[in-house]
Amino acid sequence: MKETKISGTIRKMKEARIIGVFPTPVYISQLNRKLTSLELKFVEKNKKNFTKNAGNTTSANNYILNEKPFKKLKKELELRVNDYFQKIISSKNNITPFITQSWINYTEKDQYHHKHCHSNSIISGVFYINCHKTLDKITFFNETYKIIKPEVKNWNLFNSESWWFPVTTGDIFLFPSSLSHAVETKQGENTRISLSFNVFIKGTVGSNHDLTELILD
Repeated sequence: MKETKISGTIRKMKEARIIGVFPTPVYISQLNRKLTSLELKFVEKNKKNFTKNAGNTTSANNYILNEKPFKKLKKELELRVNDYFQKIISSKNNITPFITQSWINYTEKDQYHHKHCHSNSIISGVFYINCHKTLDKITFFNETYKIIKPEVKNWNLFNSESWWFPVTTGDIFLFPSSLSHAVETKQGENTRISLSFNVFIKGTVGSNHDLTELILD
């Protein structure tokens, strides 16, 4: 019990509970194996055939998971995508998530990955092929409009405008495609390499009776 003074008297106040509602999910998993030499060679091969991004470079091939060397990796990432949909979206509609576009990001020292989100996608994912376990991270942003914006004394999940997670080689992150994210200026001598992908769905969502039915082939 806490004591609080009101109009000259002291009344005991019960400890308050703070409960977060409607949180934004960030799903974190790990690939339970190392990449094969064939997969790693394919990663290096695509580093030579790249396109410039705002702050770093990406593979020219933006359907990279459809390539034969990544056949097994794609299936392993799809397992995590299905797990995300079962645990977080938990739809009673008969829908099937599938990976649409996918590409590799290469970020050298002093490069960065600009703040962005992913349109025409439901969830997005990042698989970390190579990163520095103490220096590399991913930062997410809360871009909800704030009517009043006082200076903050102690940052927490409710008042923060950004939140970062450390990342290690083999990590898999899945999150809503509408969630803005970025990579700050790269520290360390290693090349940070990640594979990003988008996910959409096939099937029927909504209700025919409620006039909300949408059929996605």
